[in-house]
Amino acid sequence: MELSFYRNKRVLLTGHTGFKGAWMSQVLTGAGAELTGYSRGTEKEQSLFELAGLMDRMRHVKGDVRDLEHLKQVFAQTQPEIVIHMAAQPIVRDSYADPVYTYETNVMGTVNLLECVRLNPCVKSVVNVTTDKVYRNNEWVWGYRENEPLDGYDPYSNSKSCSELVTHSYCSSFFQDRDIAVSTARAGNVIGGGDFAHDRIIPDCVRAVLAGRPLGIRNPYSTRPYQHVLEPVMAYLMIAARQAEDRSLAGWYNVGPDECDCVSTGQLVELFAEKWGEGFAWEDRAEANAPHEANFLKLDCSKIKSVFGWQPRWHIGEAVAKTAEWTRVWTGGGDVAGEMDREIGIYLSRE
Repeated sequence: MELSFYRNKRVLLTGHTGFKGAWMSQVLTGAGAELTGYSRGTEKEQSLFELAGLMDRMRHVKGDVRDLEHLKQVFAQTQPEIVIHMAAQPIVRDSYADPVYTYETNVMGTVNLLECVRLNPCVKSVVNVTTDKVYRNNEWVWGYRENEPLDGYDPYSNSKSCSELVTHSYCSSFFQDRDIAVSTARAGNVIGGGDFAHDRIIPDCVRAVLAGRPLGIRNPYSTRPYQHVLEPVMAYLMIAARQAEDRSLAGWYNVGPDECDCVSTGQLVELFAEKWGEGFAWEDRAEANAPHEANFLKLDCSKIKSVFGWQPRWHIGEAVAKTAEWTRVWTGGGDVAGEMDREIGIYLSRE
């Protein structure tokens, strides 16, 4: 991944205060981009965006992607060349609790963003970040390809399927005759330092360690593709840059780890215990009448590998190790942004 493309480029990133968004912001500010972030802000007690001091190194706009008029104003003011859409309600269980907000954010938020793109010819490249959960999940043993049916089960997954369809429609209806490239990127579960979201397995591991209690796991046998957060972040940036130079590269891309990194929740927790060392334990704690969650899901990433020559760089063990290293820096009062830069440098230098 060559980041020199982004030097002095005007980039608009929605959802920049989230976990993935903060890592993306760290990469882009380090690359010299003129970065504007658009987000509702942080609501958690801990925020990677704030811990890394990113507000001082980019333009931070507090706004809701459901607010079309405000989003139009920001586009008009910043005139972005590159747009990366990551703002979302990203938690499956939260989507059961508040499906209306989930659909408003994930579907109408995408509509509003693409409408702003339609109205601003300055935009040359767009990446809409969705999820591996957009597919109709038959719990097959093989990975889903980009041409499989889109039909997410729960409100979160289904809203992201709708976001994909909205993107397809805008491309067909409005962008065919414009000098613009638009792609969607479907990534799996990510791990890494600074994820403080609830109902995610690695953040739950960290909270259990800090609280000195064993972690209860709902379903230790569910299998997912896990990857370090830098894998999809760098893939999104690669897609946005390459398609800006060659519109024929725009499309729909899976971004996931190799098959050996599709592990069960129990295996992932055991890996964390190994990398963290003493002071962590977990137990099987199944829930009765729990909301539906898929037991098995993985992606076929042949397309992105063939088109771009992309390959994941860190296997699951190294991803968990980097997460533990970041967490030790943070809990020890160390330089969070410096640790992020160290890991970014290691990732980029890997041959």
